[in-house]
Amino acid sequence: MSTQTRIPVLDLSPQVDALWPELNHAIQKVLRGTHFILGPEVKAFEEEAARYLGARHAVACNSGTDALVIALRALGIGPGHEVITTPFTFFATAEAISHVGARPVFVDIDPESMNLDPLLVEKAVTARTRAILPVHLFGRACDMAELGDIAKRHGLKVVEDCAQSFGARYRGKQTGTMGHVGCYSFFPSKNLGAYGDGGLMATDDDALADTLRMLRAHGSRRKYHNETLGYNSRLDEVQAAVLRVKLPHLEAWNRGRRRVAENYRRLLDGHPGFVTPRVVEGHVFHQYTLQLRPGDRAQVQARLEEEGVDTMIYYPVPCHRLKVYQESHADTRCPVAEAMAERVLSLPIWPEMDEESQVTVAHALLQRPPHR
Repeated sequence: MSTQTRIPVLDLSPQVDALWPELNHAIQKVLRGTHFILGPEVKAFEEEAARYLGARHAVACNSGTDALVIALRALGIGPGHEVITTPFTFFATAEAISHVGARPVFVDIDPESMNLDPLLVEKAVTARTRAILPVHLFGRACDMAELGDIAKRHGLKVVEDCAQSFGARYRGKQTGTMGHVGCYSFFPSKNLGAYGDGGLMATDDDALADTLRMLRAHGSRRKYHNETLGYNSRLDEVQAAVLRVKLPHLEAWNRGRRRVAENYRRLLDGHPGFVTPRVVEGHVFHQYTLQLRPGDRAQVQARLEEEGVDTMIYYPVPCHRLKVYQESHADTRCPVAEAMAERVLSLPIWPEMDEESQVTVAHALLQRPPHR
């Protein structure tokens, strides 16, 4: 085990240490240039991100949440419309739908992938449905072929929530490039994280990209010539500079996360007390999330805490059971998501995590002594 007293859920210090000279130079360059908003670093990062993703356009913004809101607005989603999405996600996914005046329609998840169940999505389409908003949860891509077919049959837009899946692939394609808009978050804990908030929208549609850029800057294409109500949602130059330093390392970091996931699977697979996530093609393991037996989680989490292992629960309450939606979605039933909310537990994972730390986590989980 490393010299850390505890094993955290995420340790960003190896990346900071390894990239310190480049990060320091990049940040100082911005400070000395005194151009802090929508300057050359943002422009360069947008071009590099678009190239990496294989998209025609990448439009940077202030956060992953803003990316979702702006994407929905740009696609004309608003009051009286419905957007089908998952209840097993961070609140921002549903919040964005509500913020544009539409109604989130929560559809249950597949118990193995914990992503949207396409069979249930089609059953939820109504005359008011305008879009599907899938979430590539924990870094694993949704079944985009099925969801894409459903969208085409019913004339729906597709907005991909890629907050946890930058660099993940589905049948060789980057998540976020299979729908109308892909929305990404650069919250510091993400696979590609800034040192503050940040977000991105990717699209191949020229006109849509123009609208996205307009909406992020107060609804104006030219300064002081506002065309509609927009947002103050611009990525800072400092954050763009940081992301430019980090982007070339993303593939290696995602390979590191898969290596950690494969080690966990080797150490833990087959134990009757929990189900480990599958290491499928393209999965980038933003989280490594177990499914525990019903009623076991509190005890397991407490035991790991006592052994110096930090864990997290993503997510303890499905969106349709949150207070904000309790009244409006009182009749919504998503039994798989509700069961997962009581069973999931995420273990420590980061690209540079050493095997000794993983063995310590596994032994604490399996109630074995650290050295046998």
